[in-house]
Amino acid sequence: MPASAVNSGFDFTFHVRQVCRDMTARLPELAHIDMDRVAVSFSQARSSHSHGLQATLTPMRFEGGATTTQRAGRRYRCQQLFDEQGHERLYILSCYLPRFLNHGLQEKVATLLHELWHISPEFNGDLRRFKGRCYAHGPSQKSYDAQVNKLAQRWWRRSPPAELYQFLRFSFRELDAQCGPIYGTKIPAPKLIPVE
Repeated sequence: MPASAVNSGFDFTFHVRQVCRDMTARLPELAHIDMDRVAVSFSQARSSHSHGLQATLTPMRFEGGATTTQRAGRRYRCQQLFDEQGHERLYILSCYLPRFLNHGLQEKVATLLHELWHISPEFNGDLRRFKGRCYAHGPSQKSYDAQVNKLAQRWWRRSPPAELYQFLRFSFRELDAQCGPIYGTKIPAPKLIPVE
């Protein structure tokens, strides 16, 4: 297990961040992502079923990186999020536990890449937008998933260190048994704030 996994517990969000850092460093398609400005969080899944949301990416800005938006005749801004050094976070990547960990290694890697691929190439706090009504995944979920699978294959071919993703081999229960309580950063969903 990674060195920071000790009997007192396992910092899940720290280790997910390290995997994502490696992905953005090894894959040119993700080189625009600055993980220092992406918050990593975990949420409690509402049920123990394996189906359902495994992870989400929340943009902290609106279309084109705009800081405000108009809804029902009112203007809103998104609640801001800052790190300990005062740098604004532009995205929140959240994994749903225990569900996320109760899938296979390949699926966990694909899930993380799926969410990172949502980040705008401009890295402006907005999502990667496709033409048409389904702007988040494009006209075909199948083609979006195919792109994610290509990214996963390229990442594996670049030989990331096994100790980096070792924890992803375990289910939630197995990881808890190996390392003690699983903990990490929890970030509530940001709110829309009316602009006077």
